[in-house]
Amino acid sequence: MEEKNEEKRLLFIIRGLIVLYIFSLVIWGVTAFPLESELAILCNILGISQGVSPENYEGLHYWIATVNEGLVNTNRNYSFLAYGTDWLAFSHLVIAVAFIGLYVKPVRNIWIVYFGMIACLGVIPLALICGAIRGIPFYWRLIDCSFGVFGAIPLYFLHVYIKKLEKLIGYVPSKY
Repeated sequence: MEEKNEEKRLLFIIRGLIVLYIFSLVIWGVTAFPLESELAILCNILGISQGVSPENYEGLHYWIATVNEGLVNTNRNYSFLAYGTDWLAFSHLVIAVAFIGLYVKPVRNIWIVYFGMIACLGVIPLALICGAIRGIPFYWRLIDCSFGVFGAIPLYFLHVYIKKLEKLIGYVPSKY
């Protein structure tokens, strides 16, 4: 009986973490659609005036004003380029769907945790290398890297809890 309670407890924790992860992926994905609107809100919060040259600002304000100006001009003149961030958003939603399999059968589908960990690890060199090539300030690349670091933390705990559950239920993986 105690073993069954521990199994239920572990499943509850595992599924809670998975739901949190799916929710986070969906939020990160959905927020990639309305970038111009979101940036306008951020500029308003930071006191950055739309249409004022970024040269009038310093530090983070300069960077946000520069990104805003670039995004507004790009969307006005080359709106088709936003299609790239639409695909970014879509990819987050697709990855979230993959985690449903982990929710249903966490022990059997632990490979999804490994997939997520590899993706999180891949964020770091992508941000550091491509960010440098694209002229992204170093501090902003570190913020981007944090998505990989903070994304890996719940995956690590998922791995630990799934391995405990695997041992508890005596799971033996099939050969193929």
